[in-house]
Amino acid sequence: MGVQECGRPVVVAEAVTAEGISAAATITGGTGPVLLPVDEVALDVDRLTRLRAAMAASGESAALFYDPTNIRYATGTSNMQVYAGHNACRYVFVPLTGPVVLFEFSGCAHLSDGHPNVGEIRPAVAWYHFVTGPRVPEKVQLWAAEIADLVTAHGGGDRRIAVDRLDPLGAWELQRRGITISDGQALVATAKRVKGAEEIKAIRNAIAVCETGMRRMRQALVPGITEQALWSHLHQVNIEFGGEWIETRLLTSGPRTFPWYQECSARVIADGDMVSFDSDLIGAHGYGADISRSWIAGDRRASDAQRRLYATAHQMLQHNIALFRGGMTFKEISERAWQLSEPFASYSLPALAHGIGLVNEYPLILSKRHWESSGYDDVLAPGMVICVEAYAADGICGEGVKLEQQILITEAEPELLSQYPLEEQLL
Repeated sequence: MGVQECGRPVVVAEAVTAEGISAAATITGGTGPVLLPVDEVALDVDRLTRLRAAMAASGESAALFYDPTNIRYATGTSNMQVYAGHNACRYVFVPLTGPVVLFEFSGCAHLSDGHPNVGEIRPAVAWYHFVTGPRVPEKVQLWAAEIADLVTAHGGGDRRIAVDRLDPLGAWELQRRGITISDGQALVATAKRVKGAEEIKAIRNAIAVCETGMRRMRQALVPGITEQALWSHLHQVNIEFGGEWIETRLLTSGPRTFPWYQECSARVIADGDMVSFDSDLIGAHGYGADISRSWIAGDRRASDAQRRLYATAHQMLQHNIALFRGGMTFKEISERAWQLSEPFASYSLPALAHGIGLVNEYPLILSKRHWESSGYDDVLAPGMVICVEAYAADGICGEGVKLEQQILITEAEPELLSQYPLEEQLL
C-alpha cells in the first residue's frame, strides 16, 4: 500500500478496480487518508463531453458560464474559486463544436496553458463596479461585442446562448445585439447529474479527507474547547490534503444545536453537550463531501432525551437510504420516506436528500409535507451521488441531532460512500 511520509496522502494505484471506483479511498494510513489516483485529463475530457451532449440534447449551440464550479466542469481549470463566486472576474464560452474559449483573470493565462479542454485563452473583460467604477457601461459594451462575435462565429446561424449567471446590464446588452439568452443552469445541471468514473474517485477522495478531519475533530472534542476551535480541525485537514474550502459554518453544541442552521460560534462546549455538524467540505479537484454527525462531548452518559433524539434521526436515516435505487422517482421517495411524528415533525428539515459533485448539485428531494409547495419529480439513475439527511429535535430536550450520509446510486442497493461510524452506543 505504500509508505506514509510526513503525514501526506499515500496514492495507492493497486487499490483501483477495473471500474476505477474502488472503495479504498475510505481507508486511512497513519495520520492521513489513502487517496485514489485520479486521471485529471480523463476527468476533464469526460465532463466536457457530457456537457456538450447535454447541449446537443437541448438544442443549444453555445453556452457561457460564470459560476466557478461550472467553469471548472467545462474546462477543468480553477482560479480563485471563492473570489470568483462573488466577482465576475472570469468566464468561459463553450460552443457545441469548435474551441472552448476561456476568459481568464488578468495575468493568469499561464494557469491553463496546454489544458486539453481549453482551445483559446483571452483576458476577461471585467465590468463589475469594483474594478470599473463609472466605466461599467463602456466595459459591458466591449464584453458584449466579443461574446456576440463568438456566437456569430460558432453558432451556426443560431443567435441563442445558454448562460448560467449574468448581471442585468450584460443581459440587456446581449439582447440589444439580437442574442437570445436561455437557461444555462438547467443545462449544466443535466450534464452533472450522472458522475463518471474519475469523478466518483475524486468524490471518494474528498470523503476520505473529510473523515480524516472528523477523526481529528473527535479527538479534539473535550469539554472546554470552543465550537470554532473544534471546527478548525476540519478546515486544517482539508487544506493539508489538497482541499479547497468549506461551504458553511454548521457546527453547534448544546442548546445551539436546536433549531438547526445556526452557525459555529465561540461558545465553550460543556461536558455532556450534544455536538452536531454538517461538513459541507469542498476537497481536492473541487469535489464535495457532505456528511453530518452528532456526538456527546466528554465522559457524561447521554441522557434519555439525547438517546431518543439520536434514535429518531438514526431510524429516519437508515429507512430513507434504503429507498434510493436506480429507477425510483423523487415523488416515490418522498411518499415512502420516514414520516416523523409530532413533536419531531414540527422541527424537521424540508430536504430529504440532495445531489453532490462540484458542491451541492441537482437534485433536491423534499419531504412529503413540503412536496406540494416546492417539490419536483425525476428519476434516480445509476451513477448519481446523493446525500441523505436526517434531523431530529422535539423542542423539549433543547438539543438536536443531525445525521447525513453520502451514497452512490446503483441499480440495486445504494453504495454507502461515507464510512465514518455512527454513534451506535447512543441507540
